Amino acid sequence: MIEQYQEEESGKGNSDADPFTPASAGEGLGASPVLSRVLIALLKGVLIREGTPLLWQSLLKLSARVRDYVAVIGLDLLIDETEGFAYLKQKEPIPGGSTESALPSLIPKRQMGYQVSLLLALIRSKLAQFDAESGDSRLILSADEIVDQMRVFLPETKNDVRLKERILVHVNRIVEMGFLRKLKGPSKEAERYEVNRILKAFVDAQWLDDFDRRLSEYASLAGLSGDPESGEMTEGVS
Repeated sequence: MIEQYQEEESGKGNSDADPFTPASAGEGLGASPVLSRVLIALLKGVLIREGTPLLWQSLLKLSARVRDYVAVIGLDLLIDETEGFAYLKQKEPIPGGSTESALPSLIPKRQMGYQVSLLLALIRSKLAQFDAESGDSRLILSADEIVDQMRVFLPETKNDVRLKERILVHVNRIVEMGFLRKLKGPSKEAERYEVNRILKAFVDAQWLDDFDRRLSEYASLAGLSGDPESGEMTEGVS
C-alpha cells in the first residue's frame, strides 16, 4: 500500500574495496563490474526487466550476492519475476530490538500530495481493469486519457489548457517515481505513457477493494473551496 512514496538516497561510492562487504558477495565491488552495475542500478531506483534486459538477467544470476551485500546496509532485495521488476526496501526493525543497534534509514519516506496520490490510484485501478480484460502485458495511456481520468475529481475550470498543464506536471512526477515510462511520440500533444508494473507492489489489491470509498473522498475534496493542490492528504494513498 502507498502511504508514502519511498525516495532513494545513496552516498557517493568509494574506489577502495569495502571492508564490510560480506564474504558471500564475492571479491568486492572493484573486482566485479557486473555486480557493481546491478547494485548501482538498484540504489538509484527500480530495476525493470523490459528497460534493461541484460542487467535484469545479471540480477537474477547474482541475486544471492546482491542480497548479502545490501543486507549489510539494512536493505532487502525484492524481485518480482512475473511482473519483471526489482527494488530495494528498508528492512523492518526487529520487534523488541535495541534502538542503538538499529541502522539509520537509507530510504526515507515522504508524504505525497493529493493530486499525485489520486493520479496513482486512478492509474492503478486502470491497470487492474486492463489485466482483467486484456491478454496484453503492456498498458499504454495517452496524455489525454490520463487527463480525462483526473478531470472529474478536480474543481471545474474554463481553462482546459491550463488544467491539462497542471495534470501533466503530476504525471511527470510519477514518471520520476518510476511508475510511468514516457514513450516517444510524434508531438508533445500525442505523448503516451507505459504503466510500469511495479505500481502493483505499491498499490495492492486490498487497497483497490476500498477504491470506491476513496474516490468519494477525493471527489468531496475537489468540491471544497480553495485548491486541493495546496495541501497534502494526511493519509496519502494506501
